Amino acid sequence: MSISTTTERTTGGDMSEESALERRLHSLVAPIVSDLGLELYDLDYAGGILKVTIDTPPGSPGGVDVDTLAQCTRLVSRELDHTDPIPGHYTLEVSSPGLERTLRTPRHFQREIGKTVSIRLRDVGNSDRRINGVLVAADDTACTVRVDGTAAAPIGDDRVVPYDQIDRAKTVFVWEAAPKPGGRGKPGSKRANRPADSSAPKRAPKKTPTVNSTDNHPNDQENMPS
Repeated sequence: MSISTTTERTTGGDMSEESALERRLHSLVAPIVSDLGLELYDLDYAGGILKVTIDTPPGSPGGVDVDTLAQCTRLVSRELDHTDPIPGHYTLEVSSPGLERTLRTPRHFQREIGKTVSIRLRDVGNSDRRINGVLVAADDTACTVRVDGTAAAPIGDDRVVPYDQIDRAKTVFVWEAAPKPGGRGKPGSKRANRPADSSAPKRAPKKTPTVNSTDNHPNDQENMPS
């Protein structure tokens, strides 16, 4: 699950080239994010919306909490108010990537090696435009996916995909079923259909105390969620 904070700003000026503007914004935002001990995962400006995605460094436990997102939003907003790099009215959104992450740059692919990914190709004359599998390698020009069974290749084949052929790509979160407690053959588990020992003395059943459901306990009110 991704979380985000949003703020709106209005500035003056003429519209600049978007790619140059994004590079300028990246140079302003990246040091702020780094000072918070985080990484600038992605920055995208389109349609009057500046989306800043921040994340913890690879291998770090946990993710970005709401308080840190709010702090980053304030700091970035203050810097943009001071430098005024965006012409016109715009909206600032600061968020964390979430479980399924959009892959837009070589660094994104390199960071997610070993993860399951879903890739949609551009229309390059290939009838099968979707590739699903495990990302096994990535460099500055292409990534390699061990496909999990598509019309393009059988299961287990590695497919090299140049970045310039990719329309969209993202990681896919794979749910893993938790092991059931008390499995068969585990120590301490009960055996089904075990014959009873007729020689053992029988115990009288325990009496179950009766609880009056209308009684009010002092701690009940304290433990209720606010």
